[in-house]
Amino acid sequence: MAIFRFKANDKRKKINRKRQTVKTFLFWFFLLPCFCLLLTARGVVAELRDNLPPTPPILGGFQTVQAAIPDGLEQGHTLYVAGRFSEAATVWQQAVQTFQKQGDRPNHALSLSYLSLAYQKLGQWEQAEQAIATSLDLIQNSKPVLAQALNTQGSLQLAMGKPEAALENWQQAEKVYVQVGDETGKLGCQINQAQALQTLGLYRRAQSLLQTVNAGLQTQPDSTLKALGLKSLGTVLQVTGNLQDSQKILEQSLAIAQRLNPPLNSSDIQFNLGNTLRALQATDKALQLYQQSAAAAPTAIARIRTQLNHLSLLIDTKQWQAAQALIAQIQPQMGTLPASRESIYARVNFADSLMQIRAATGRSDSSPQALAQLLATAVQQAKELRDQRAESYALGQLGGLYEQAQQWDAAQQLTQQALVLAQTTNASDIAYRWQWQLGRVFKQREPGRANAEAIAAYAGAVKTLQSIRGDLLATNPEVQFSFREDVEPIYRELVELLVQPGASPTNLQQAREAIEALQVAELENFFRSACLKLAQPVDMIDQKAAVIYPILLDNQLVVILSLPGQPLRHYATNVPLRQVEDHLEKLHRSLVLPYTSETEIHALSEPVYNWIIKPAEADLANSKIETLVFVLDGALRRIPMAALYDGNQYLAEKYNLALTPGLRLFEPKRLAQSQLKALTAGLTEPRHNFAPLDFVSLELEQIQAKIPTEILLNQQFTSTTLTDKIESSPFPVVHIATHGQFSSQSDKTFILAWDQPITIDQLDRLLQVREQRSFDALELLVLSACETAEGDKRAALGLAGVAIRAGARSTVASLWLVDDESTALLMSQFYQELKTGATKAEALHRAQLTLLGGKYKHPRFWSAFVLLGNWL
Repeated sequence: MAIFRFKANDKRKKINRKRQTVKTFLFWFFLLPCFCLLLTARGVVAELRDNLPPTPPILGGFQTVQAAIPDGLEQGHTLYVAGRFSEAATVWQQAVQTFQKQGDRPNHALSLSYLSLAYQKLGQWEQAEQAIATSLDLIQNSKPVLAQALNTQGSLQLAMGKPEAALENWQQAEKVYVQVGDETGKLGCQINQAQALQTLGLYRRAQSLLQTVNAGLQTQPDSTLKALGLKSLGTVLQVTGNLQDSQKILEQSLAIAQRLNPPLNSSDIQFNLGNTLRALQATDKALQLYQQSAAAAPTAIARIRTQLNHLSLLIDTKQWQAAQALIAQIQPQMGTLPASRESIYARVNFADSLMQIRAATGRSDSSPQALAQLLATAVQQAKELRDQRAESYALGQLGGLYEQAQQWDAAQQLTQQALVLAQTTNASDIAYRWQWQLGRVFKQREPGRANAEAIAAYAGAVKTLQSIRGDLLATNPEVQFSFREDVEPIYRELVELLVQPGASPTNLQQAREAIEALQVAELENFFRSACLKLAQPVDMIDQKAAVIYPILLDNQLVVILSLPGQPLRHYATNVPLRQVEDHLEKLHRSLVLPYTSETEIHALSEPVYNWIIKPAEADLANSKIETLVFVLDGALRRIPMAALYDGNQYLAEKYNLALTPGLRLFEPKRLAQSQLKALTAGLTEPRHNFAPLDFVSLELEQIQAKIPTEILLNQQFTSTTLTDKIESSPFPVVHIATHGQFSSQSDKTFILAWDQPITIDQLDRLLQVREQRSFDALELLVLSACETAEGDKRAALGLAGVAIRAGARSTVASLWLVDDESTALLMSQFYQELKTGATKAEALHRAQLTLLGGKYKHPRFWSAFVLLGNWL
């Protein structure tokens, strides 16, 4: 091991701020109490599911057959709960041999079921499979043991990527628990089934099942079971992204726990509620609950887990003085913790927090040597416990400490060891972090070059992320807010390596694929689910379309250009990211504000044109390109490309334009004339504190004059009526002229109906009915009076989210609220062009030119409308 020497360096501090190696995992590992032992294999989700229901395999077994359990199994349970999994496995191995010699088939089967749990924790999957298979073979008439074994097998199957089989086993286990009258077991199995349904992408079924669980709990009188059941349900709702419901349920659980006589210890409920409020960005309330949870904690490790989450929140909110005071409380406790997986994670988490403080402030109460010793202790304890997963965490974090100190050889060695351990135990959720860390280390050896080792490491991290994205996104909201720190930089740093000067066509293709993958990851993160289906790339069909990928990197704006039948090419402008973002913010503001002159807009728009379009002008002309398709990045999503100015013309005057979050997200298909039949809906009157839209009735009437339509206006336009109309007739076009908002948060993205705002999830349920009835896909969705959320720089994600959730091949929408008289004129012309056989991109292009040539020539009126998705 290299001698540790710490070197301060601003660039490495920046890297460390972006990297939170184990914080995300540890935040969610401590969500539920240690006695909950439902197991899976992967990452944040794995540790969370370990702790899901109040009827875990072991707890359920003990509750139903406790009188028959000999000391050998109880001793193993004690060790297991303490996080001493290898020792628990040894005890249960001995129990297996004892019961086998005695011919005691029920307890032989039960001990094998428990042994499978320990093997799962240790990442020994083949042994876990063999143990549970043997257990099931031995079971005869002992229903409680059968339910225990089915629970264990379900957890193993989910861990090994077999959610269908896990779901089936948990359904069988539920039936057994019902037969023996074990309400706790039934509840746990239902919550487990919801997790399996989430993994399968069956989100509505999962939600429905959780609602059933809640309804059942609400009918019960106050009891310990009800309080714990609500706590588990509230936590599941939290990790599936239903934060408001989670808060409500956890608050009810806490109230019941405090009313019981004697009161139930509320520490764990307060802890989970604090995590939910943290996710809701209710920082002060979350901090208060963490303090209360720590004060009431029944064990030292429970107190430390709460204090560590408390500390990480103080760091996130830059409350340095309070953080230092809490560190002084935590530090003396670290030396007294007995060896266990939880204590190892606690040490790693504490070291990570101290490293973050050092990176952010340049100071820390602990020296680098002390941090290294803290992590070395964690490594040694993991070795003693033969816990390879915990050892991987500790080694990887220690490698991160050496990376921060710029001691590259030691950082590489430790990170590689951590990666091997993570891959050996099938821990993909942590493997990708060490692949990323290794890529950063390799990159530092040859900065500014397309380092092959660094590229391979980064590419490995991306591949690993894609393999586990369903687990990470479907069940972990912490990933939602850490996405920009813990996931997005991996893609961007890989692209930066691939687009170095003189990049090969192979590297450019890999960079393009990485950007497409990032777009998908962002949208799935927006939905909190890996729900996107990929189609054939549209640029392989349209030979008159060029695809442009502007990519915002730290110190340059890179553009990858895809022309039909030609190798990819790229160009770059050296400009700091902050400067680009500031400039784009000014341009956006100038377009939205009503009194900005065209001269001011030209001055702000022309530099953006020069960055993105000007270097490609000759290639576009030579290739006879008619349509430009943009895969926009970051702050560029708020800027309509139509408004870019070349010094003489707007881009909208030269090309048909379209946006797409990815070329494989929308099925390419041209709109047939026979499909020009629309359901239109709108509001002219003020509703829910939104202003009236006086010209909406004119807009809908003019559309009706162009194509066959059915109109829902004002009181007729309710969420219920919209549902009924969509269910009764497969309209290929849906046009909604009402207030709406696009936000980077799905729960703040909505369109306004007469009776209520329709959220993106409700819109999904409304418009996806056609799938259930085998109707054709929605060809075109038009949202003509929407706007992006004020102050939300990533709000355009909401537009892409609406388009995809609606199942629409194409979506036309406004980026800001436009004068509704000009909107009526533009929409009338848009449908007139569609009627003549124009593509959707051509139709919008011509409609915009109509406004540009008249009294609405200011770009504020016509450039706000964008076409997203299939442009044919």
